[in-house]
Amino acid sequence: MPDEKPLVGVVMGSTSDADVMKGCGDILRELGIPYEMKVLSAHRTPDQTRDYAMSATGRGIEVIIAGAGWAAHLAGFIAANTILPVIGIPIDSSPLKGNDALLSTVQMPPGIPVATVAVGSGGAKNAAVLAAQILALKYKPISEKLQGYRRALTQKAMEMADAWTEAD
Repeated sequence: MPDEKPLVGVVMGSTSDADVMKGCGDILRELGIPYEMKVLSAHRTPDQTRDYAMSATGRGIEVIIAGAGWAAHLAGFIAANTILPVIGIPIDSSPLKGNDALLSTVQMPPGIPVATVAVGSGGAKNAAVLAAQILALKYKPISEKLQGYRRALTQKAMEMADAWTEAD
């Protein structure tokens, strides 16, 4: 990796999102992808969030992952301020169990896309894998790690299936 500078920016709307976003960082570390993690809000810290999005390319960031709940429009706000790929994670922190966050993340106007993954912790992990897939197009070491990760998933699934079948 180039100088081990962060290639992925991971942003969450609040410290209360950290438990969900932890899985994202875990997968990025497992795949050897340098990243940075920040707490920024489209509503509480709009100037800082805009500055982050606009400066990301110049700092070497190639993909941004943004997680937020409560219909917060963090991923869309960031996508409006950069041409980098943005992956949105709807977080299930509101009384609407993430449905509000899902709609605010996935329903973007034409021309300002946000790749949106599943609601919650599974989505946070998938966001990291999707970022790895994007980066794997350019970085062979990431491609190789990602292929190994997928082989390990297959092996684990086969072992679990075998164990279940033997239990019958």
